Amino acid sequence: MAAMDVILLERVEKLGNIGDVVAVKPGFARNYLLPNGKALRANEANRKRFESNRAQIEADNASRRATAETDAKGIEGKKLVLIRQASNTGALYGSVSARDLAEALVADGAKVAKNQIQLDTPIKALGLHDVRVALHPEVSVMVQVNVARSPEEAELQSQGVDINAQFFERDEAGFTEDYDAGAEPGVPSDEAAEGETTETDEA
Repeated sequence: MAAMDVILLERVEKLGNIGDVVAVKPGFARNYLLPNGKALRANEANRKRFESNRAQIEADNASRRATAETDAKGIEGKKLVLIRQASNTGALYGSVSARDLAEALVADGAKVAKNQIQLDTPIKALGLHDVRVALHPEVSVMVQVNVARSPEEAELQSQGVDINAQFFERDEAGFTEDYDAGAEPGVPSDEAAEGETTETDEA
């Protein structure tokens, strides 16, 4: 299918800036750019319309950008802690979505909408995740999302501890301790004797 030419009404990442005429896939134009007011079809009437309104469009964009830059100061570098249930391998039962992150940021006092969270796929594992928040086509910031099973694990993760590795080490150590309990120094000899008696009784 032939590409469609559009005039951008705002900066669109990987496409261009305000006023640029770019060729895009028709579906992308019809489903995203045009309905969201990010572009106009590049026909003669729209070219004239854009040029006659260009100053106002650029002024409106500058105003939105200034507001976004102010909002960004309250978001950049934020560290969110989300407590979720997860398996022993660190896989979440469920996932953390853009909506979850937006709600957490708003609860923390930030001005942000779900569609500004740049999360390609939901978070499905414990750990620290860097997520980009695009407050404006020209203003984006990073936040750190700490997904853990408990506040204590979140604190350890923030210090650089790999919770999953710790869990496996603890798990394996637990089996070793149970198995070798009678051989450890300081274990009363009567416990070992009880073990022998049990074996004799069973025989």
